[in-house]
Amino acid sequence: MAGSPLSALDVAFLCLESETSPMHMGAVLTFTPRGPVDPAALTAILADRAARLPKLRQRTRAELFPPGAASWADDPDFVAADHIHHAALTSLYEPDPLSAYASRWIAEPLDISRPLWHLTVATGLPDGKFALLLKLHHALTDGAGAYAVAAGLLEGVELPQRIPAPIPAPRSTLDTMKDALGTVWGQANEAAGIATSLVRAARPPLSPISAPPSAERRLGFVRLPLAELRRVRRAHGGTTNDVVLAVLSGALREWLVNRGQRADGRTLRALIPVSVRGRSGGELGGNKLSGYLCDLPVGEDDPVERLRMVRRAMTRNKAAGPSRGAGALPLLAGRVPPLLHRLGTRTAGRAAPMLFDLVITTVPVPPARLSLDGARLASVYPFVPLAPRHAVGIAVATYRDSVHVGLQVNGEAVPDVGSLRDAVAKSASRLLDAS
Repeated sequence: MAGSPLSALDVAFLCLESETSPMHMGAVLTFTPRGPVDPAALTAILADRAARLPKLRQRTRAELFPPGAASWADDPDFVAADHIHHAALTSLYEPDPLSAYASRWIAEPLDISRPLWHLTVATGLPDGKFALLLKLHHALTDGAGAYAVAAGLLEGVELPQRIPAPIPAPRSTLDTMKDALGTVWGQANEAAGIATSLVRAARPPLSPISAPPSAERRLGFVRLPLAELRRVRRAHGGTTNDVVLAVLSGALREWLVNRGQRADGRTLRALIPVSVRGRSGGELGGNKLSGYLCDLPVGEDDPVERLRMVRRAMTRNKAAGPSRGAGALPLLAGRVPPLLHRLGTRTAGRAAPMLFDLVITTVPVPPARLSLDGARLASVYPFVPLAPRHAVGIAVATYRDSVHVGLQVNGEAVPDVGSLRDAVAKSASRLLDAS
């Protein structure tokens, strides 16, 4: 059965795919079981639930018209269990077997000719815990949709029902044509404004954290107490997300210094994706994204002043809205015909360092108590794909009483992700002490 067409932005993510820039998101979820873990039983449960999610049964199919377009179609050879594997880890050879294994796992591209997802159940973790490693191609969905997948695979939350669209009242052909022309004109003006902002925001690609292409990846996991970040927020205002950005700014400063790079007087520009889904936006399909560009004040040594600078920058972004400015480039990509993405998106993607130095994204995770086969979900570490020539990508998820930070780095450019991981914890401690 044929499914919905891919949006132009979905096609763009497909076109960005390469051996050194796989465009899948990832997540590492750890669980605390009540007894011995049965990998075969977990795999069977996950296969049964995955088979019930229609979008996970579909693969992309090229369309003749419009040129370059694609749509979703059911895979006639789909077997959910073929997308799920078990890995038995051991600490005999690796001090942190989950991080080491997940780093190799995240580097493996998905097969674009098949449904664009993969699961691994990893057992053998300390204290009898196990992990679920989830990989989804960005063409399939964004971070909010990725949560919908995870919620569909786990126990403890009901996905929101999609609200049927109201049946419109009859209208004249003339009124319909006027509305259509108004929409096209409005989108054209919006696209022109974003394109102009992109040109103005471009700068020489001299980022201190750019990197040559590499297929090697390394992952880092950082867990921060949510109560401490909220204490900082109460002391200095802003949002918890502002506090997290200030912490990451301090961590990047520390990391640059440790790498022998100059930090004083410097900023790093982050692309911060923003969901533009509606109220019924818990469904899996497609990307509904815009974004902000935020200059992270890594040149400022005072952690409280860094937070004030981040707050001011994010306040300006929110006042302008998610459909204006160079950060709204995902919206612009959604206005470009698919054929142009097929012809030029990969080349344009290599220019990412001219606009931003890294991506920092927040994945929404509601606080419901989630579990798998009765095992309680203990942690959720998301991972964002690395843009071409970027050395670092950061994803953040808040679950229950913790903020989980997932670090993905270019393994050749950053052989020691532990230095960046430790810098995040140190930056959070400094900001808390100053508050």
